[in-house]
Amino acid sequence: MPQVIPATQHSTALSVQPSSPGHLSRSAICPASVQSRPRLLSHATTRPGPAAQAAKQQGAAPLHLRTPAPVRKTVFASRASRSRDMTTAAAAAPKANGAASHSKPSVGFLGMGTLGVPMATNLVKAGYTVTVWNRNTAKCDPLRELGAEVASSAKAVAQASDITIACVADPAAALEVAAGPDGASAGMSEGKGYVDVSTIDVGTAQKIAAAIRGAGGRYIEAPVSGSKGPAEQGTLIFLTAGDRELFDEAGPLLEVMGKKSFFLGTDVGLGAKMKLVINMVMGSMMASFAEGLALAESGGLQQSDLIEAMGLGAIAAPMFALKGPTMVKGSFAPAFPLKHQQKDLRLVLELAEQLGQDLPVAAASNNSYLKAMDQGLGDQDFSAVLSAVAKQ
Repeated sequence: MPQVIPATQHSTALSVQPSSPGHLSRSAICPASVQSRPRLLSHATTRPGPAAQAAKQQGAAPLHLRTPAPVRKTVFASRASRSRDMTTAAAAAPKANGAASHSKPSVGFLGMGTLGVPMATNLVKAGYTVTVWNRNTAKCDPLRELGAEVASSAKAVAQASDITIACVADPAAALEVAAGPDGASAGMSEGKGYVDVSTIDVGTAQKIAAAIRGAGGRYIEAPVSGSKGPAEQGTLIFLTAGDRELFDEAGPLLEVMGKKSFFLGTDVGLGAKMKLVINMVMGSMMASFAEGLALAESGGLQQSDLIEAMGLGAIAAPMFALKGPTMVKGSFAPAFPLKHQQKDLRLVLELAEQLGQDLPVAAASNNSYLKAMDQGLGDQDFSAVLSAVAKQ
């Protein structure tokens, strides 16, 4: 039987040294909890029950159902054998306004990079009190101009905020920002929340969770799927795991910044795994697309014809349609830096080795990105992998 529960506004020390780009670490990063299997949950508005439907069909006076505010939602849990546990949080949850706006939590944001600036900007524009920090303070200027406070450290941000969000480049930075000497955990206290949207490995996510919880705080990992454009448009996808209560409380914040939030379970590391799988597929797709464009040119074909033909068939993909025209022009303005794509492939290959999963396509793609890195293209968009595979 489906379980009916009330919904909230939205349903969702230490040092890690990243290994060299091509190195496959054998350090244990896969917890035993990975064996647990999540349930698939989705949300739908409450509907009239069988009695009301029968009355309507028989012409009887309709049964008037009292709808409370906020609207209750029905959660249908699939208990099929070997099913995965995944809660999806609808991005259409009601936004707070009027008197309700006074209950908005204060928000901290750590990391003013390609994604961090537009994400924090959207929170300020949505009426949240936001305090920001970045190692290079100058990068906080756009937020300062919008009215955000600028703090001197990650610790100060956490002290000033109910919920602190971190968006940094790699595992080492994520751990330092969260658990370093002046990190966010030093500013945590009972009941505060920490939401890490960085793309990191399982082991690092678990160490950050331990540091935050050890200081009395609550933690969810919430790596984002999406690049600069979706961050600006507020259409990112969040892949979360950890403290369910914090997921619910942070829901309205995620709604401002994204179009969908998935709660994958309470085991920290599930979000990291999901994000790495997605970025593995994306990076492999881009490397293969780049090879196709290079081969077409070598064979005397018009690359624009290839892009159009692909867009009309079963392999049509928004990424190809978006990136293809700029790739053939040799324009690689960074929406998702190539160095980050290569980092994600390295992390996913390390995860696969720990799980005993062979990934020959991902490994070959990683080699192409490593070649592009050697050509000095790390700060260009990841589509610049075309330069590494093109005939010289």
